[in-house]
Amino acid sequence: MKENLERVEALTKRLFEALSHRRMPNPALQGPGADLYLNAGAALLKEMADNPARLLEAQVNFWGQAMKHYVEAAHAFTQGALKPPADPGPKDKRFSNPLWDTHPYFNFIKQQYLISARAVEDAVRRIEGLDEINRRRLEYFSRQLVDMMAPTNFLATNPDALEKAVETEGESLVRGLENLVRDIEENGGDLLVTLADRNAFRVGENIGTAEGAVVFRNRMFELIQYKPTTDTVHKTPLLIFPPWINKFYILDLKPANSLIRWAVDQGFTVFVVSWKNPDPSYADVGIDTYLTEGFLTAIAQVKEITGEKAINAVGYCIAGTTLSLALALMEKRKDRSIRSATFFTTLTDFSDQGEFTAYLQDDFLAGIEAQLKMDGVLSSYFMSRTFSFLRANDLIYQPAIRTYMMGETPPAFDLLYWNGDSTNLPGRMAREYLRGLCQDDLFTTKGLPVLGEVLKISEVKVPLMAIACETDHIAPWVASFNGIAQMGSADKTFILSESGHIAGIINPPSKRKYGHYTSEAPIEDPEEWKARAVRHDGSWWPRWGEWLAGHSGARIAAREPGDAKHPVLVPAPGDYVKEVVKV
Repeated sequence: MKENLERVEALTKRLFEALSHRRMPNPALQGPGADLYLNAGAALLKEMADNPARLLEAQVNFWGQAMKHYVEAAHAFTQGALKPPADPGPKDKRFSNPLWDTHPYFNFIKQQYLISARAVEDAVRRIEGLDEINRRRLEYFSRQLVDMMAPTNFLATNPDALEKAVETEGESLVRGLENLVRDIEENGGDLLVTLADRNAFRVGENIGTAEGAVVFRNRMFELIQYKPTTDTVHKTPLLIFPPWINKFYILDLKPANSLIRWAVDQGFTVFVVSWKNPDPSYADVGIDTYLTEGFLTAIAQVKEITGEKAINAVGYCIAGTTLSLALALMEKRKDRSIRSATFFTTLTDFSDQGEFTAYLQDDFLAGIEAQLKMDGVLSSYFMSRTFSFLRANDLIYQPAIRTYMMGETPPAFDLLYWNGDSTNLPGRMAREYLRGLCQDDLFTTKGLPVLGEVLKISEVKVPLMAIACETDHIAPWVASFNGIAQMGSADKTFILSESGHIAGIINPPSKRKYGHYTSEAPIEDPEEWKARAVRHDGSWWPRWGEWLAGHSGARIAAREPGDAKHPVLVPAPGDYVKEVVKV
């Protein structure tokens, strides 16, 4: 006990020291602007005046359920039965400990919380007079508050944490405090929950280990060429553009699920762009810079290295969005350097902003722009926090419970390690992307002004294949489909993979874990396409591989990385992927 108290005292000093370094909070990024409160309040007041009986009915229903449960619990207690009343509600994985169902105290708290949560959701749903954007935002932020107040998130009302504390004689709470202090120290006074054991992985040692070499480098990216594993390869090389919101090794976590290794094994000469993690000196880098010094330069380098006049390209997530801009620009310039394009979970039509609606409004965007003026870049801290709140229970509260309340070491999970290894975004690029593409949807409407041209989605005319994911909360498949439908290509193929933004793409054939859908319906209406779709067992990778081979020419002798003109700079995975830039 004495030792633990001494550790707590030392940790408390470290905690206050770490918090003293916290960046000055930007109020505009801490919650929605006043407009949402005013609009919601006005709608509620109007409803109170127009239909008071409806509001009274909702209140009576809530109080009736809460009091009924209280009376039942009190009656059971007075009868000397230390057991809760009937619990007919649906199961919630947050309340998996049997004590939530069997112990009167914990069951009472759980049921009262769930009754209150349903009442809040119902009250928000009942409000009339809000436009669709304000309704979505009100629902989203209400859900955030409801999730935050779950009894599992508090030590005194979490049976798992209390049991662990008793079992370890308080040691779990001390370890939890150590974990909390460590996370705050590592994030400069801000709190981001560590999702994976940072000591379990080293990029280039036990993840991102596919054999290859960096054969070109500029200030924007390193170009990696992978070593062939077949005697012959397809003539047309394959260039993969990963998103620069995270790092490219999501495509090469380990040999068993590496898309890069699989593509190499199919006989493709694979190149991958590893993006620079920008610091404040990149503040003036914009979409035009990513196009000229990024996409177009990488394409030119691959053509020069292989001696080919045209290549195949892949764009994943935001890199798919920018690849579509590059293709529209190349169409304007009559540049035929791309033989075919593949889009992984790519959004080009932002008319429906999905779960990002809450953030893609003027209040938050103005706050981001103010932060960009101060920092020069959009810090990975804000990016990670935003994506985590989209799945707060899974990516914030449950990890925090395990790490801080129960004192557990974060799991050695490669995918979660990658998820936490995020990057910054250059200031001008972030502003142009959020305003011009996400908010104003210029690419599918008036056209996006870039490099002296006005780029439109209809100018994407190369043969293409798009893979979207059925439960993707970042790039919903219907929105992805709608963008592909507007592209001007006469040769389009759409595949819908089961699972989400990452698992649906990183879905190796050997696992046979998630299936996929194809459809004979034209790529015009997503509902018709899905209604006529056929499900196939297993990964979509082989189907894509066959399609890609059809656009990749005859087989030739395999190409080794590096030559006199493009010598090996460093072995894969290169240097840029290992850089950590805190802002």
